[in-house]
Amino acid sequence: MGPLTHLDDEGRVEMVDVGDKPDTERIAVARGEVTMRPETLRLIAEKGTPKGDVLATAQVAGTMAAKRTSDLIPLCHPLLLTKVDVAFSIDETNSRIAIEASVRSRGQTGVEMEALTAVSVAALTIYDMAKAVEKTMRITNIRLVRKSGGKSGETVLED
Repeated sequence: MGPLTHLDDEGRVEMVDVGDKPDTERIAVARGEVTMRPETLRLIAEKGTPKGDVLATAQVAGTMAAKRTSDLIPLCHPLLLTKVDVAFSIDETNSRIAIEASVRSRGQTGVEMEALTAVSVAALTIYDMAKAVEKTMRITNIRLVRKSGGKSGETVLED
């Protein structure tokens, strides 16, 4: 493991200078889950919660969050994203909603934080939209699953 890139020689926090890096196609995929009671999952799937279509709202929120990541995470670079996709899978067996965000950009730095932020905010939005029905939902297992582009090439952490 190399040195931490967000610290200067004196140990002060700094934004990494990516000015000399070449532009490459950058892709990152992140996932997470929101676990809930089966009746809450059913209400969300049937668009029957008091606040309306939970997953449509969470999809927009996740997309907006990816675009605003540098406003939320202090040392992230503002990026021109070329594609953000936030998708959901309803898992009745485990009574959860799986979230996957894929983010693309052509630039000098990766989009991992944008994908992770998209998943996080989509999960928080699901919670917010359904908390009137259930306050015991759990947001879990938010993680990067794949990234590509740049000097480090492709990293696949799970299929």
